[in-house]
Amino acid sequence: MYQTGNKLTKRDKLGIHTHIENITLEVMNNVISASFENKIDKLEKLKHVRTSLELLKHLIRTEYELKIINDKTYFRIEGVLIEISKMTNGWIKYITQNPTK
Repeated sequence: MYQTGNKLTKRDKLGIHTHIENITLEVMNNVISASFENKIDKLEKLKHVRTSLELLKHLIRTEYELKIINDKTYFRIEGVLIEISKMTNGWIKYITQNPTK
């Protein structure tokens, strides 16, 4: 996300892309801290991560539709976000289906 911002105009970089970068950092923070939390707090953080990832997907799509980012960048970022979403949902499923571990 950060490197993508280097290629944008000042208006776009300081506008929507700044918000995207902030959400990305928030997701990273929550995933890392979730790995150290107890099960209840972990689940809460992961649910927040899931919501933030969906917001990121929509914002990235908006950047693409407004022609702020090109096709190649959009598909690369979207693929990574989809993979992270799958891993997050798998982690949530594991926590909720294995209550004793």
